[in-house]
Amino acid sequence: MMPETRLPALLLLTLTTLLWGCSRQDIYDTAIDWERSSAGLEADRVVVGELDVAYLHNKDAIEGETIVLIHGFGANKENWTRFAGELTDEFNVYAIDLPGHGDSSKELDLGYRLEDQVQYVSRILAALGIDQSHMMGNSMGGAITALYAATFPGQIRSAVLFNPAGIFEYDSELVELVTEGDNPLIPKQPGDFERLLDFALEKRPFAPWPILDVMEEKAIANQEVNEVIFAAIRDSGYEPDFRNTIERIEAPVLVLWGKEDRVINYRNADIFVERIANARKVLLDGVGHAPMIEVPEESAKLFRQFIQSSN
Repeated sequence: MMPETRLPALLLLTLTTLLWGCSRQDIYDTAIDWERSSAGLEADRVVVGELDVAYLHNKDAIEGETIVLIHGFGANKENWTRFAGELTDEFNVYAIDLPGHGDSSKELDLGYRLEDQVQYVSRILAALGIDQSHMMGNSMGGAITALYAATFPGQIRSAVLFNPAGIFEYDSELVELVTEGDNPLIPKQPGDFERLLDFALEKRPFAPWPILDVMEEKAIANQEVNEVIFAAIRDSGYEPDFRNTIERIEAPVLVLWGKEDRVINYRNADIFVERIANARKVLLDGVGHAPMIEVPEESAKLFRQFIQSSN
């Protein structure tokens, strides 16, 4: 999604590609490439055993620490582009497409429990030569980040959990809908993707219609694997072992949560802070389930302040 300061350039790009008779996919690819480049990122791939993994990283490596970004359920590496663009001048940033998501492998029988995904991330980082990082995750990615920090404490300098899954002491609108057999996080037909965006985001960034159309097509095409992943993380996320495991986290942890989150109740932040020894929380008014998309500049600023105060 696009920051307001880039809207005129993006609109011009979209109009130009339309006038040249490009397809919606061409417009999507051009816009995504432009957005990555503007953020100082480029796309790459790495093969890890049976996994083919897509990721973004700095176009030009710098002398700085590393940040690893882990997206949420049904999302992908592009969710971090705006946020990453605030940090690539100081950090080497890696945004990974988890297995089953984005442009990475999507085998249905791979195993998608939270513990499985922690191990996949470990193997991916080893293949990329990353032995220490600041790790950040949103939603499902937040739960993975917390478990990773508890499982591999020596590898994590700090952790930032954006509206993390894993603890559901307090119910949300999503829990009520899923209980009734309606899951707005898994688009199945035209119109469902708009509903997903409205449900998950309180502040929707601008994106031209051709881009949203392609995003919806991709989301609908992923319905089957999304159903498998959702069932796996739902089962593992409710286990009481999660709360006990995150007590082993040694790194400083920042829990950032939008108070308008309809996916996971923001009051669950208190449980994370109670269970993690060196954790603090920041609640964001007027923000929904994805602060790094909705308020990327503020989110990056809070991260910088957090690591400065933690040193």
